[in-house]
Amino acid sequence: MWALWWVWGAAAVVLAIGEVLLPSFVLLGFALGAAVVALMLLVGGPLAVWLAGSLPVLLLVFAIVSLLCWLALRRWLGVYRGQVKTFDRDINDN
Repeated sequence: MWALWWVWGAAAVVLAIGEVLLPSFVLLGFALGAAVVALMLLVGGPLAVWLAGSLPVLLLVFAIVSLLCWLALRRWLGVYRGQVKTFDRDINDN
């Protein structure tokens, strides 16, 4: 069941929709990780046979890819070093 590509594809879509509802780039990293695993299982080959044979290996690949995607998203779209959000005025002032 866990080695079916469409299960990982559906999880990627659900996580991407969750990212739209709760923007934080965390769910997007998981969505990209699930999409990469789904693509690896869909394409096939010896790597997919090795991945599909063991749930812990499949989850490890998912976790590593998700972490790398999250770090990349954080670097490109996150808060930059030294950037501080400041406020000039209060929203209650007229």
